[in-house]
Amino acid sequence: MNKSTLYKGCLEPIVMRLLKDNGRMYGYQITQMVKEITKGELQITEGALYPLLHRLEEQGVVETEMENIGNRVRKYYTLTKAGKKQTSVAMDELKLFMQSLNLIVNPKLA
Repeated sequence: MNKSTLYKGCLEPIVMRLLKDNGRMYGYQITQMVKEITKGELQITEGALYPLLHRLEEQGVVETEMENIGNRVRKYYTLTKAGKKQTSVAMDELKLFMQSLNLIVNPKLA
């Protein structure tokens, strides 16, 4: 099975958790942090990340701020108050899912 298929459903809570823990971040920074934390095991593509960030912005989960860096404009993402609450719920759901998955993968531990 392709790893990206497994990770796809977890992308939103991963990104939200990084924003909750680190505050303001830009897209490339998010991709690099995920790569670093997972020692390269999980790599988020721009094609997966930016549509997610745009959807979260439309839903009021994140807000954006533009900043000029040299001759470039960098777009920073920050969780809104509602986004912080939603992150806590998403993390609880992800933990429950991981526990359930572990029961299937390691039935002897059940």
